Amino acid sequence: MESTRTLKDKIFLVLKGLGMGAANKVPGVSGGVVAFVAGFYEEFIYSLRKVNSKAFKLLINGRYKSFYNYINGRFLGLLFFGMIISYFSVSKLLDYLIEHYELYVWSVFFGMILGSIYYINKDFKDWNYKTYISLILGILSGLSISFLSPATQNDNLWFVFFCGIISVSGMTLPGFSGSFILILLGNYVLLLVDSVNALFDTFYEIIGGDFGFIQNTERIRMLQVLAVFTLGSVTGLVTFSHALSYILKHYKSITLSAIIGFIIGSLGVVWPWKETIFKMQNGEFMLDSTGKPIIANYKRYIPELHQETYMAIGFILLGILIVLGLEYYGQKTRKINE
Repeated sequence: MESTRTLKDKIFLVLKGLGMGAANKVPGVSGGVVAFVAGFYEEFIYSLRKVNSKAFKLLINGRYKSFYNYINGRFLGLLFFGMIISYFSVSKLLDYLIEHYELYVWSVFFGMILGSIYYINKDFKDWNYKTYISLILGILSGLSISFLSPATQNDNLWFVFFCGIISVSGMTLPGFSGSFILILLGNYVLLLVDSVNALFDTFYEIIGGDFGFIQNTERIRMLQVLAVFTLGSVTGLVTFSHALSYILKHYKSITLSAIIGFIIGSLGVVWPWKETIFKMQNGEFMLDSTGKPIIANYKRYIPELHQETYMAIGFILLGILIVLGLEYYGQKTRKINE
């Protein structure tokens, strides 16, 4: 499998990791959808499933090459390398774009999810009463999560570990946005903004020969939070992948129909036309640790037809085209590998 990978394939795999990382950070968008549409979802789940007791025995016994080959190490390594780069580059660009061009960014993601629904549904033929029930339950679950109100921030390490487990669900479950779940749990800013920025600042200072952060208790706390969050994420990835592998093997049609439903339900999260409602206390905005107002919920509305709306519709079409382009590339790659 690995020996046939060309340099071009490896570069595209890193780019797919960039896409997954960026999607995972955006509330309402699932990195799993990127994997599904780009055609490497099953290989991703299969590779994660290989992180098991046998893999750890190989690692403990010093058989590093066997461990690397057993877990499909080059595939996972390139993919996660892309995700890591994304968290320090593409995701920061997305933060900027969402802050200054929010309507158009959400429009692109809305279009991408519409395209994903088409992509997943077009090859699914096993419709019966069980899969229709599963589809409806998936839609209801996605919509229910879309309209929940966020909790307040909590940096308890056990809760942070739990957040790590939940946050990676978007990588393994297409349509299930881990970052949006973090918003609902109240820890999106803490775990995907503050702690990541703390790590970035620490690396920057170390490169410059400055180790003063060791005396900074707040920085050390943020790094501690990030370490526990990462441990929870790894735990969640391995756990979800084993469970999903079993479910896909024994209940594939029901699972796929539920995923289609969940993605349809997630459209409520990324609906472009919404007004942000902030948390208030004594007539003033409640602020997070970065000084930004804390989001309480979103008020969705039907837009009037004017130039901005037409541009947003254009970006929705762009999002659909992006997914269709990924689908075309995925099909082309599979034919070459066959």
